[in-house]
Amino acid sequence: MGFLSKLFGQEEEAKAAAVPSVNVASVAHEQTIPPHKVGLDGNFDESGLAKRVAKALDDNNISEQVGLWVAQLDSVVVIRYNPDAEEVLELAKQIAAQVEGATEVQAEPNS
Repeated sequence: MGFLSKLFGQEEEAKAAAVPSVNVASVAHEQTIPPHKVGLDGNFDESGLAKRVAKALDDNNISEQVGLWVAQLDSVVVIRYNPDAEEVLELAKQIAAQVEGATEVQAEPNS
């Protein structure tokens, strides 16, 4: 299980495995939806950006065993983290910033 399954369920993991990589800009233009709402399968998804970030973390072998959680506020990726995740936080932020549709990445410690 990776971040995608941990945060969004195994159905999303299966969806990601069944569909090749989606060209977010193209899909957003064709379907007239914001890029941050393009899902793993190229369809509208309120949490599309967060799910694509979770998949990117998995693809970059960031362990889901550390305390990281991914959410989105429109096109802003929000990464919440526990102290055990501080060593991978900068890498996670870099990965999130490269996901299509992300305009900003914020990191917030869990309190």
